[in-house]
Amino acid sequence: MIEILQYEFMTNALAAALLSAIACGIVGVYVVVKRIVFISGGISHASFGGIGLGYFLGISPVLCVIPFGIVSALIIGEVSRRKTISEDTAIGILWAMGMALGIILISLTAGYAPDLFSYLFGNILTVPRSDLVIMLVLDAVIIATVCLLYKEFLAITFDEEFAEVAGVPAHKLYLVLLCLIALTVVILIRVVGIILVIALLTIPAALSRRFTDDLRKMMAISVILSALFSTTGIYLSYLFDLPSGSTIVLVAGIAFVVSSLIPSGTGLKVLR
Repeated sequence: MIEILQYEFMTNALAAALLSAIACGIVGVYVVVKRIVFISGGISHASFGGIGLGYFLGISPVLCVIPFGIVSALIIGEVSRRKTISEDTAIGILWAMGMALGIILISLTAGYAPDLFSYLFGNILTVPRSDLVIMLVLDAVIIATVCLLYKEFLAITFDEEFAEVAGVPAHKLYLVLLCLIALTVVILIRVVGIILVIALLTIPAALSRRFTDDLRKMMAISVILSALFSTTGIYLSYLFDLPSGSTIVLVAGIAFVVSSLIPSGTGLKVLR
């Protein structure tokens, strides 16, 4: 694998893999433990409107996805709390609206939309250095926020109602958590694409739960697994000329299936 490091696009890809592993490893644990996978999928797909807006305005789609994703997360967070419509219905509607808006904006853009396929399905081999800087900044924001609000996030993750009674501003913290998911989606878009974001956001975290019940250790294991899946997927895609995003997700999926075949209680939780 060392010989591939002589290419700049491969070093950029490996750097993107490690940066994305940090984000999805940390935030993915909250997504899995709190069981908000469907909400995360809604945020990621609604963010496609930001990609369309970027093409329409003639600027980097990644820069547009950041505010668009955060706004989508806040809307989903607020609408999902309303009792006038079921949560899954509201998320499904916003999911479809974001995708539809993105398609319309792209259709209104003159000329051909370059790299559109990579935003949908990912192409980590084409990540430029400018996107690495954005990913690094977003990672720093995610890490700082989680470190600052770790105890509060812990409370709302396991028992949001009790946290509210105890005086924790649960709803506001929930919205902050959704915004972190939106930022993670931005990081993962260039790695696995909007369509496959939900896989890399959940599979490493779900696997880490088989090793430990401690949230911090779960995050650490999830980061390591994310990095392992991404780097392995990159190498396999390079060797066999396969789509990088799909290969990464397939590697993670195979690992999850193999792990699921191992009966629980066989000593996997060794890091309690």
